[in-house]
Amino acid sequence: MAEVKLEHIEKIYPNSEPTKKRKKKGDAPERKSNLKITDQGVVAVEDFNLDVADREFVVLVGPSGCGKSTTLRMVAGLESITNGTLTIGGEVMNDVAPKDRDIAMVFQNYALYPHMTVRDNLAFPLKLRKVPQAEIDQKVDEAAEILGITEYLDRRPKALSGGQRQRVAIGRAIVREPKVLLMDEPLSNLDAKLRNQMRAEIIKLRKRINTTFMYVTHDQTEAMTLGDRIVIMKDGVVQQIGTPQDVYDHPHNIFVSGFIGVPQMNYFDARLTKEGDDYKVELDGVTVDLDGEKERVLRERNVEPQDIILGCRPEHISLDKVEGQMITGLIDVSEMMGSEVHLHLDVDGKDVIVIVPSADVNRKHGAGSLDVGQHLDFTFTGDVLHLFSKVTEENLVY
Repeated sequence: MAEVKLEHIEKIYPNSEPTKKRKKKGDAPERKSNLKITDQGVVAVEDFNLDVADREFVVLVGPSGCGKSTTLRMVAGLESITNGTLTIGGEVMNDVAPKDRDIAMVFQNYALYPHMTVRDNLAFPLKLRKVPQAEIDQKVDEAAEILGITEYLDRRPKALSGGQRQRVAIGRAIVREPKVLLMDEPLSNLDAKLRNQMRAEIIKLRKRINTTFMYVTHDQTEAMTLGDRIVIMKDGVVQQIGTPQDVYDHPHNIFVSGFIGVPQMNYFDARLTKEGDDYKVELDGVTVDLDGEKERVLRERNVEPQDIILGCRPEHISLDKVEGQMITGLIDVSEMMGSEVHLHLDVDGKDVIVIVPSADVNRKHGAGSLDVGQHLDFTFTGDVLHLFSKVTEENLVY
């Protein structure tokens, strides 16, 4: 079994210079840019907790510098763990050397040996373990077949494309049949078409091999398409863990709601009101009723009327006429995306994105009605809205 368990994991890089002024006991930690600085040093990963089941595919996602690669490197043993406990297959791994953890890692830059053929690159980790030659040949041939690189076995890396090199790097990792396969932004050096192809290859691969995957990326499309669960990080802190659909539908805070989804969610200044047991949202002179489930949760939590940040995804905005509930914006930009048109509206100085199916543009709205410079009325229903606290930026419902 290859469960991976991270309990209260922290990574603190010691200060390179002594602190000029010692903080008083109880003082809040200093923050410089997105870094948290304590007397111990710079906190890169803070109180990270995650249970990865056997053969599960978990993706760590977040902006550059959020601590996702550092977390993966701690699992690999390439970074020491400052605090907390890491177990793999039930065994504590904090002080175990990387070579003894039964893990394999695929890097962003392929890290192939340029003087070796593809066959020798694939065989190298097995030769280090002194595996019999017949077994090496069998495992290399199997990995090459799985990844579709059999015809390249006698070539050197310089004769391969980026996608082929990444296949070789993945093949070198899987020939060892590791308990855990770690992948650190393996597709970021590829162009868009190759990234799409390699995403599909990785999805096929995980069905054919018996291993647990931990995958790091800053690309939320990769996270949503590959992961059984995704871990969203910001400034070294986990913001939310869940299935891709759950994180998309029920973001816990404004950061998660804006990071997951393309184009990102629209935000409006609004007011949450309450009359008796009924909650409503008011903005731009329009009152929107909330669906029953949201009202039930707000009542259970006894949420007080307050100013809020109202979130709505571009694909959930409706252009259907609803008496007394229409908001008006001016079309600034119209982007033809093939099956969809992305409209950027100026609404009280804010950019609001609306997605309209191309087939509906002329059929429903008429030629020229959605051109730049035209006014456009839109609305949304209460079941697609997200209500965020202006103070904490947390979702008031989820």
